[in-house]
Amino acid sequence: MDDVPAGIPAEVLAEFAQEAGTVYLDTCARGLLPRSARDAVVAHLDRRVAGTADKAAMFETLESARAGFARLIGASPDEVAITKNVSDGLCTIAGAIPWQAGDNVVVCLDLEHPNNVYPWLNLAERVGIEVRAVPSAGGHIDAGALAARLDARTRLATVSTVTFSPGFRIDLAPLSAACRAAGVPLLADGVQSVGILDTDVEQLGIDAMAVSTQKGLLGLYGFGFLYCRRAWAETLRPLSLARFGVDLGADAHEATTGAGEGWSLMPGARRFDVGNYNYPGAIVADASLKLLLGVGTRRIEDHVTRLSHRLASGLLQLGLPVVGGPPGPHLAGIVSVGTPGGGHDTSDDPLVARLYEQLSEAGVKCTIRRGTLRMALHLYNTDGDIDRVLELAA
Repeated sequence: MDDVPAGIPAEVLAEFAQEAGTVYLDTCARGLLPRSARDAVVAHLDRRVAGTADKAAMFETLESARAGFARLIGASPDEVAITKNVSDGLCTIAGAIPWQAGDNVVVCLDLEHPNNVYPWLNLAERVGIEVRAVPSAGGHIDAGALAARLDARTRLATVSTVTFSPGFRIDLAPLSAACRAAGVPLLADGVQSVGILDTDVEQLGIDAMAVSTQKGLLGLYGFGFLYCRRAWAETLRPLSLARFGVDLGADAHEATTGAGEGWSLMPGARRFDVGNYNYPGAIVADASLKLLLGVGTRRIEDHVTRLSHRLASGLLQLGLPVVGGPPGPHLAGIVSVGTPGGGHDTSDDPLVARLYEQLSEAGVKCTIRRGTLRMALHLYNTDGDIDRVLELAA
């Protein structure tokens, strides 16, 4: 890229090396990997090849990544569990709640990613809970409508902070306030916002949040984090339990208690850690989190939303059907074009299909989801990227 975005240091831009001529607008599928993260994992693999890898150092990096993620979202490290991905985190919470037949979960099924749908449908069949589905409105999840469906049998409300399609930001305030008043925990899928939008779990009123690292956190597939507020986590019992979820004291590591001896769960969300860890994923996450924290997510959010507003306005001026209309508080880092509905990665709308083909052939990386063309930005995008897309779309 030949232009430096306002607010993003040039040395940060130099971390990203997308192919010349490419405009990368596919962060909603996966973010770009920083050079420093690549170098860190290559060095780890070299140590594995040479037989010089040190397990203690791997643990230190993992804990550094856990602490970095906690800092990013305003939590403590003991409130963060290590997971494989978003669905692993959501299912961990779903399995730890002592559901009874007749309990209910409140969710907007038609706009949530399937990974925040099937855990609840599965519980409906296995346990007999009610999946209390609240319809979307014009491509938006209405947090107030979700709040209105809470009652004495509600055990959980769940929502995305930003939907995967069409990509709107959710105003969580009315829902989190209602949840706190009713004593109902609020579980979020934060994968389309964390690392891109400034996120403070206490301010948002979130009790648990699942993310994977391959999108806004600029990491790899197969690694994720689960935030769970400590006071709530310590009322939950993991469905799956392994050595790292049990508090065996210092230096116990592979030891187990004897038959009949007492044992206790790890404090906070650490009780949800299962088995050994994806160390390459942790190494990349640690390096990328250091980069994101160095820039600051308020700075990143200001940069991304400025660009997304400019992109949406420019596309509207060209007469294209931007989902949600003119930029407003709903717009985060994803701009979608077309009419919502259709296949997962196909569109029956000739305009969307033609625009996608035109952009793709010119080196613009983007995706179609549920019939709309998504263009998603991060700190590495520039005004030059927006100029290029608008030129191609004209």
